[in-house]
Amino acid sequence: MRSEHNTASKQSYGNRAALPMRPASQVMQLDRLGSFHQSRLSFMRTLVRRMVQENWQIKSTIFDLDTEGYGTAVYEVQAKYGTYSYVLFSHYLDPENRNDRVIANQWDLTMALCEGTVGAEQLEFLRTNVPKQEAGRVDSRVLVLSRGNRSGRTFEYVVDELAHGRQPDIDVIAEVGYLYRTTAAYGSGKLGMADWEKVRTKHRDFNRPFAAEMFTCFMLRHFSLQHTDYVAAQRKPETAVSLHNDIKRYFGIGNSTGLGMAPFLINHPLLINQWIEQRETALARAVDAGTDGVTSAMLEQFRVGTARVIQHLGEIVTGDSQQNISNGLVRGELQELGQWLVNEGPNIIANHYSWAELVLYAETNWRVETQEVMNTMLIELYPELVDELEEQMSVDEDQHLVPQMSLADLKLLIEDKYDWALAIDFAEPAAQGSFWYRSEEKMEPRLGQTHIDMGMEKQMPLAIGRMVRECFDEICVYMTEFPQQDVAHFILQQPNFSGAISRIQTMAQSHYGDIRENLVHADVLPIHLLRCKLSFFGVSKFDPRSRLWVRNTMFQGAPLVSDFDKPFLDDWQFPIKPVLGATPDSSTA
Repeated sequence: MRSEHNTASKQSYGNRAALPMRPASQVMQLDRLGSFHQSRLSFMRTLVRRMVQENWQIKSTIFDLDTEGYGTAVYEVQAKYGTYSYVLFSHYLDPENRNDRVIANQWDLTMALCEGTVGAEQLEFLRTNVPKQEAGRVDSRVLVLSRGNRSGRTFEYVVDELAHGRQPDIDVIAEVGYLYRTTAAYGSGKLGMADWEKVRTKHRDFNRPFAAEMFTCFMLRHFSLQHTDYVAAQRKPETAVSLHNDIKRYFGIGNSTGLGMAPFLINHPLLINQWIEQRETALARAVDAGTDGVTSAMLEQFRVGTARVIQHLGEIVTGDSQQNISNGLVRGELQELGQWLVNEGPNIIANHYSWAELVLYAETNWRVETQEVMNTMLIELYPELVDELEEQMSVDEDQHLVPQMSLADLKLLIEDKYDWALAIDFAEPAAQGSFWYRSEEKMEPRLGQTHIDMGMEKQMPLAIGRMVRECFDEICVYMTEFPQQDVAHFILQQPNFSGAISRIQTMAQSHYGDIRENLVHADVLPIHLLRCKLSFFGVSKFDPRSRLWVRNTMFQGAPLVSDFDKPFLDDWQFPIKPVLGATPDSSTA
């Protein structure tokens, strides 16, 4: 594995071909995509680094809550390039009406991230519309609209413990990991908000993908910690204490993600290609950096990281038996890795063992999930090689048709770039056993069973492999009569294939954009799609509830606002239970 390819990569990191990049045939499989974890390039991680390094100033300008914790809170955010306001409304919500689904119309909290400062008139406008969410309307001064609900299992427990002067039990907290969960974060022009072009060009603090949405969730976490302390103090002011800061850092924000997120990966292939290519570039740089051998310091850092992941996976609480089995198997393989690092450390260094050799061993002997955990840990070792890639996570999602291309060239292109799609036998009943549709009642994408569920005539166009196959077959038929024709003439006869051809021609120029799976197979596992996108957001602690949706935690282990002016070690991935010191640190966040 110490090849000339690796040597060439040292000469120029600007040339992707010079790096030992993994092929798309390996990376773009559903089970591998569904094994990704957050990395240094995930949006929560890059946002936190930016906030800490630039020491964003976040202060509460309005905290007008009653004794039960209901009312209005406004935070002023002074970032490097601009000022923003985070406006939040806390409402009483009857437990019977608490619903995390898109169709819900009442929530414990509703909030908006706005540009500039918010005056009295705008605050009243927001108070009228933000609690309505989709039923209301906002203007382009709003960047993100969101809402959240309390965790019924932890909020009251933590408040009661604090009110009686006790810190909550870490083991109880670990079962959930959050006080509030977000149920949606809308941006990019929806409901009258600022569109992405305005955010990207005018508000440089949020010019990376989903940065404003992630910040909205971070501020929900910040409020949830203050809110818990406040309610406890109101309930028993004579005995109440504040949460220990280590416990605060261990709290994240909950999230449940269903099929609504899955179509995004198929409908934005250029953006997905960009995300995955940067991640793969980061991995290739890390592997290449160890070509001439691994140092003792690097080996120790890797060993500590391995032990942390083992503990993290062991602390995950999930009712999904398959996930528990998977976590246990991955832990076992990582324990093998950890033991090898301890026992063979001196020999590893003396023999100039490379990361490439470890990667090859993992690919030969370990599960895909273990391989991707290890890859994430390798990326963590080299911030100086990786972090610059965070500025390359955006791309214009624009597909172009090349009408002058000959059909012969297009046919060869499909055979070369879409061989995976042509290899699928769609005549097999199971190959088309599912279909995607949007539920009119639930307002969410759904996965139906072919010839069993109604709605096939309105299915969503997410079966890219089948689309390519149908287009290819029609081209072959057309070419039997007109072998010298070009794309333009074919589309005049078959206009329904113009979209398919423009996608094929555009994506042929990319490397990782298309998921190389049959997404309408009877046994397709959409949860892999969800986990892939969530990994780029930066979530942790996946808890599958079925093959169609997953619970997860955001910002668990991340710094607090009060940490922004302190030394920062960006090592909060794979959060683990805190061990409280003898002297409690209970200062507010």
